[in-house]
Amino acid sequence: MPQLIDMQGALVSSPDLESALTVGVFVFEGAEELDVVGPWEVLGFWAAHVATAPVRLVTVAREEGWVRCAKGLRLGVDHSPADAPALDVLIHPGGDGTRALKDDGAHLEWLRELHRREVLLASVCTGSLVLAAAGLLRDRPATTHRDFTERLAALDGTIDVRAAERYVDDGTIVTSAGVSAGIDMAFHLVERLDSAEASAEVRRGTQYDRPVSRPRPPTAAPGPGAAPHR
Repeated sequence: MPQLIDMQGALVSSPDLESALTVGVFVFEGAEELDVVGPWEVLGFWAAHVATAPVRLVTVAREEGWVRCAKGLRLGVDHSPADAPALDVLIHPGGDGTRALKDDGAHLEWLRELHRREVLLASVCTGSLVLAAAGLLRDRPATTHRDFTERLAALDGTIDVRAAERYVDDGTIVTSAGVSAGIDMAFHLVERLDSAEASAEVRRGTQYDRPVSRPRPPTAAPGPGAAPHR
């Protein structure tokens, strides 16, 4: 049976943690909420309902405790980098808090060490700016939030910035565009780590349907004495 560990370790459905594929989601003060919970929902649904091999998700932060995201959501932290289990994948969100992380030498070195260990690094939104600050996007294609593409290029002129792409997979590093694009990247990760069929099943289960354009409903006529619509 697949296995999922939530942010407080409340659900453990596989007896063999050692064999589990481990996905860490890095959380921090000022992280953009959807950058965190969008990929978490997709990967968590896969882990809990679709994956045929054990998968676990954990939150990782600079220290254990709680973090408050950009719009006030408060998240519990499972592990610090020092006591986190060996990761196979790290999701690095974006958000206002990345401004400090880009200049945090210890954090950048941790990312470099994960890269040296061949951990798959996947950024959402401006999380790619942190990867660039760590030197991990040198000579690579990458994307970010559309309002930050110039800033990404300024951090490292060797990056092939692909502003029009929803996500860019360059092997050991995957980057996505802004905020909601992290969900699309997460479906891609399910397909890459499992199969196209598994990704489609997660899409069906989460009802992540492509939007359908519909004509706008007619506007009701104003009642007697109502001010004219302008």
